[in-house]
Amino acid sequence: MEHGRMFVLMRQVLLRVVTALLFLWSFVLLGSAQKSPESSGILRSYLDKVIGESADSSAAKWINYPTLAYSPETSWEIGVSSLYVYSAKRDLQNRLSEIKSFAFVTLENQYGFWLDHALYTDHNKWFLYGRARYQSFPLFYYGIGREAPAEVQSVIDGDYLLIRERVLRETLPSLYVGLEFDYQELSRIQFGSAVADFLPPSLGSEGSRNLGVGLGVLYDNIHNALNPREGLYSEWAFLHYNKGFASDFDFTTFIVDNRIYRSLRGNVVLAAQVYGQFNSGEVPFNMLSLMGGESLMRGYYLGRYRDRNFLGTQIEYRILPFSFSERLGASVFMATGQVFGDDRYLSWQHFLPTGGAGLRFLIFPDKDIYTRLDFAFTQEGNGVYFFIGEAF
Repeated sequence: MEHGRMFVLMRQVLLRVVTALLFLWSFVLLGSAQKSPESSGILRSYLDKVIGESADSSAAKWINYPTLAYSPETSWEIGVSSLYVYSAKRDLQNRLSEIKSFAFVTLENQYGFWLDHALYTDHNKWFLYGRARYQSFPLFYYGIGREAPAEVQSVIDGDYLLIRERVLRETLPSLYVGLEFDYQELSRIQFGSAVADFLPPSLGSEGSRNLGVGLGVLYDNIHNALNPREGLYSEWAFLHYNKGFASDFDFTTFIVDNRIYRSLRGNVVLAAQVYGQFNSGEVPFNMLSLMGGESLMRGYYLGRYRDRNFLGTQIEYRILPFSFSERLGASVFMATGQVFGDDRYLSWQHFLPTGGAGLRFLIFPDKDIYTRLDFAFTQEGNGVYFFIGEAF
């Protein structure tokens, strides 16, 4: 079984690498075609809108691109990703706003839609920051705690809805205060492909709906969130979920996310992050703190480890771009983190390491936005990530 999963993982990695390289190579070819007098008018128009430098640098940018992946639980997955970036009132003194979306379907009749946004109003007075997820898609469940076995305990099928929104107002320069909302619903749960003697989690195994409301405080003086080169980001969020107010469980979540960016030279950036999520009360299994994913602890499946609390940190060295290229760059990164709970205290010896390197391609020159292709390595396996914008 483990050899089969390793083969599938390798196939997934290869597919993502091939998809990403084809995407990047297409822009290289298109860039060459742009300089050729024989290129078509349609191609020229496409290049001007997507990777060309606009005559008006304040103009918005919009790109769509296909994705392709494979896993035994989903069969082939076909999707479309989109990114729209702009400055409020086309004033470049305003911070860059972004809207990202991703929609996919699989040959197993699974589907999903993601929508993320970070929107600044004129003069950066209001900041709307959030994400939405709706998907009918299998999740790997390994268990709870840092001792969770390496073998998947069950593949969970169900419908998942998440809406997380922050509505923040600038009170002092770069300091935002406001309300945060978080709604998560997991329904129509089925535990499939379970190991022998599998026991479903005690909280939330029949599904749940939970609405959290709380306070958010954010200091953010970064102009371009998709490619921060200098500045500080510090978010502190407190959310409470109450049975008397649209929740099936009573619990509290506290989140702290601190990031710092320093430009060492014109094209070199050093970035660091410390992130923590801490829960208390009756927390359903799907809302426990998760380790892994495409941002922090790359290389681990998101949810490979879950528990009441998570603490992680990472550092990344970025060259954007190389001195010999106008568009190509790279990065190297390292991270460590762990989950812990009431009976599993934070311990230095239980921090798990991950690290890797990535390629960068400058897709929007006038917005200073790169695509990234990251390769991450852990003691349990590897991961490949292809996105527009930096991991943090």
